Amino acid sequence: MYIKVKVTAGAKKEKVVKRSDSRYEISVKEKAVANLANDRILQIVSDIYKTKKVRIIGGHHSPGKILSVGD
Repeated sequence: MYIKVKVTAGAKKEKVVKRSDSRYEISVKEKAVANLANDRILQIVSDIYKTKKVRIIGGHHSPGKILSVGD
């Protein structure tokens, strides 16, 4: 399954807003440096979907990301 995520890095508070079944807006405290924000996004999404199989398919260097969840 693929989901779209809009990321705000360097936010004061972490926040997850579900826009639809496959669309999220996530704010993280980590800066977009040395892959810290991407790692945190992967942790948050894996907690939501209760799986360790989460990876970034597109948007490694942009706020809009496409993630693969599960198989």
